[in-house]
Amino acid sequence: MPSDVVRVIYQKYDGSAHRDYPARRLAEDDLGVWLGVTAGTESIYHGRPSVEQIPFVLLVPHHGWWTGMFNPPPRTSEVYCDIASPARWESTDTVHLVDLDLDVVRRRATGLVELRDEDEFAEHRVRFGYPEDLVVEAESAARWLMGALGDGTEPFATSYRKWLALVV
Repeated sequence: MPSDVVRVIYQKYDGSAHRDYPARRLAEDDLGVWLGVTAGTESIYHGRPSVEQIPFVLLVPHHGWWTGMFNPPPRTSEVYCDIASPARWESTDTVHLVDLDLDVVRRRATGLVELRDEDEFAEHRVRFGYPEDLVVEAESAARWLMGALGDGTEPFATSYRKWLALVV
């Protein structure tokens, strides 16, 4: 039986800390593992202690170079996807991901889908020596998400709402 609590650990490609927080396992389906984070959850962000002010649901796909964070108001991003290495599970209670800088975001008020942090990706590609296959996968995932967040592809249209309702 899987643990109810999953530790989510994001690092940068050079191994430096990015994010680290506990989440509650909500479900697992054909899309991946759904994790809930409530307001007040203690976390680490860029190596410093932090407290989550707004709850969210994280989808860690079974296969894919991204994670999806689904947010309630007042957060201005309805959906925030990190381009990341495929999840590496350490048993059922810890998941490791490498954040690859690029983000695809859908704005709540306008529905605008935007690609963010291309400059950071370009800088880290050189500084950290991203292998070419990693670059291809990251850019491909970003292109796919740009379409999927805008065209009604699930889980980005409505299916995430049932999980988000469990943490707000």
